[in-house]
Amino acid sequence: MTPSWFDRAIEAIDLANSDCPDVVVEAGAARPKEVVHSERMTDWVIRLAADPTPAQLLAARAHHLRRWVIARRDFPEGRSGYLRWREAQKRRQGDDLRDLLDRAGCPAEVAEEAALIVAKVTRGGPLAAAGQVHEDALCLVFLELQLDELAERLGDEHAIEVLARTMAKMSDTAIEAVGSIPLSVPGRRLVERAARPKP
Repeated sequence: MTPSWFDRAIEAIDLANSDCPDVVVEAGAARPKEVVHSERMTDWVIRLAADPTPAQLLAARAHHLRRWVIARRDFPEGRSGYLRWREAQKRRQGDDLRDLLDRAGCPAEVAEEAALIVAKVTRGGPLAAAGQVHEDALCLVFLELQLDELAERLGDEHAIEVLARTMAKMSDTAIEAVGSIPLSVPGRRLVERAARPKP
């Protein structure tokens, strides 16, 4: 049985993400994009981690907490602009998550761990394993839900570069899990090309 603060926190995260202006169609119904993505993220963390902690599950649910608040278009085009936008998002999401979890009655140490995982400041520390699971789940959700749209927007060659960078961040366990994702035929080809060693 989960503690009441955990259930309150999950409900608060889902409520915050329900304002997402972008929708996706799932099982014939239009739903807020970030709610759908957070549910898939949670599913992947449960699948990848032997025994995920409350902090890992809260971080998974909040991985893109109110992401639309800072628009990508407010930053320069290209990779450097993208990285600046992503850093701003990570800082804001970590801060917003701490506040949300505090209001839900979450223990301070759990809230801090979840915020650190979301902000991706876990490398080399006691949360390194949790951080890798989080990164793996992020990459798998991207492949599962966004690959075809990315390829259509960027073209195959640029998409392959993005995929190669994505897969370089993934553990062997996560790379194996890619095989279980029902990718489109073009999407599967792109993944296979990105996974090939460079000559």
